[in-house]
Amino acid sequence: MGQETAGPTGIRQDVARYALRSSLLVPTPADRAFAVFTGSLTDWWVPEYTWSGPAALAELGIEPHAGGMLYEIGPYDFRIDWGRVLTWDPPRRLVFVWQIGPDRAPVPDPARASEVEVLFVPESPERTRVEVEHRHFDRHGEAAEGYRQALTAGWHELLSRYLASVTRP
Repeated sequence: MGQETAGPTGIRQDVARYALRSSLLVPTPADRAFAVFTGSLTDWWVPEYTWSGPAALAELGIEPHAGGMLYEIGPYDFRIDWGRVLTWDPPRRLVFVWQIGPDRAPVPDPARASEVEVLFVPESPERTRVEVEHRHFDRHGEAAEGYRQALTAGWHELLSRYLASVTRP
């Protein structure tokens, strides 16, 4: 069983051995919450978490279909694929393989990569609960526990930035 915490931003996190669960309420309908999460990554993702870095990052994106890639475009239009969409079900659910290793190197074999599921649960017509589960850290081998701990803080930062982005007019 995990430990649950809630920070001042309202982001709740539950940490289990090989999974991390976070949730937050966003003041927007589910369709917009999904659209900002999937269609505006460049606006809210932490650029320091990319291979290109803040100075060279051109774009982050998700190809909007099952089998689509999560990608980064950096200097000279160089593209790096860092995940694959398993489930594309707007505006309810997104599941993708996280093909970034603890050393930030690509993980070409999805069986050795972790997985992220994002649910967009309407609480009212103008409020959506966004639930993120990053699971299967054990697939990353010996570095799994350290990686999960690092991404506990990482997802908190990502979701704080996502909340700020989704609340912009």
